[in-house]
Amino acid sequence: MTATKTANPTAEQWVLQFSHGYDGPFMDCSRQYAALFKDTDYKVCTVYLTGEPNDEVAQGSASDEVIFLNYSSKQVRGLKLAAIKDFKKIVASRNFTLCIAHRFKPIYIALFGSKLPVIGVHHAFSDYKRRSRQWLANLFHDRLRLLGVSNAVRDDMRACLPKFKSEHIQTLYNRIDVEAVQGEQVSREDARQFLDLPVDAWIVGNVGRLHPDKDQITLIKGFAKALPELPAGSLLAIMGSGRLEQQLKQLAVDLGVADSVRFLGQVPNGRRYFKAFDLFALTSDHEPFGMVLLEAMAAGVPVIATDCGGAKEVVSDPEYLFGLGDTSHFSDLLIRFAKSKTVTDEKNKLHSTQKFQAFSDTAAREKFDDIRELWEVHG
Repeated sequence: MTATKTANPTAEQWVLQFSHGYDGPFMDCSRQYAALFKDTDYKVCTVYLTGEPNDEVAQGSASDEVIFLNYSSKQVRGLKLAAIKDFKKIVASRNFTLCIAHRFKPIYIALFGSKLPVIGVHHAFSDYKRRSRQWLANLFHDRLRLLGVSNAVRDDMRACLPKFKSEHIQTLYNRIDVEAVQGEQVSREDARQFLDLPVDAWIVGNVGRLHPDKDQITLIKGFAKALPELPAGSLLAIMGSGRLEQQLKQLAVDLGVADSVRFLGQVPNGRRYFKAFDLFALTSDHEPFGMVLLEAMAAGVPVIATDCGGAKEVVSDPEYLFGLGDTSHFSDLLIRFAKSKTVTDEKNKLHSTQKFQAFSDTAAREKFDDIRELWEVHG
């Protein structure tokens, strides 16, 4: 167990944030929840169940103390007795009043390793499909409250936990630090140079694992259908990797658009380069939230998405949505955006401003305060 950025234990009130790990978006999730207590009387200790000590993660977590338990995924299977023992030691080290746990394993450990009120944050669908998880949630219903990162995730949990009071399962949207994200993003020219994309092409961007849930098949088919009516030299740029890579490349060949579809692979900190795109398209089926949509908006890029999951809550405007697998509607949207760039830019400016207000740290802090009052959970 390794601690960094350590503060002296005092009688001050602390919030314990417990995350499964810091891979992918989860370091920023820790930052988001630590930010809820900025300028309050509470200090935040963030604990990572898995992952080696990392100074960059410690700084990026925006917490008063960061602890790395450094377990492997294999070590936290089963009953997790060692992790529960370590967690109890942390709880005893200072005056914690509340635990915020991200994902199921940390929730499990927090419930068995303490008597604290636990707010469980869920970032995916189907977390409570298993009967064993339903049993645990119902067992600890007196001190367990649940948050989904979108109304879609919230409603999924409510459906799986009919015995749980519906008001004890609420939504707190993910959000971004707009200034920080925009500060990272490079210019259109630099982004295209880095990604080896032509400077003057009209480019549709997509980011995500090459996986059936992301439905890049519709993405490629819709682009191929629209291509004859798009500006000459238009490209589809797909950022990500996964098991469908060869299948998707073959689809582009079969549709005769292989020269117009660029597979960029896994790009570290890919949001830095979103200004390379003229339009961002998300064709996902099961998108719990759609953080990439906010990151594209931060880059000033118009976004369109499927009318399902959490993505439709981020985009919301029906003009920017299309049905899952609806190749024709998606194709029509591409053509419309390509032919009305000036109008699109103006609408997108307003669209992005409204979204940043709704998905900001300030809005989340106000919403979280309301939820805590509803639940009578303090800390």
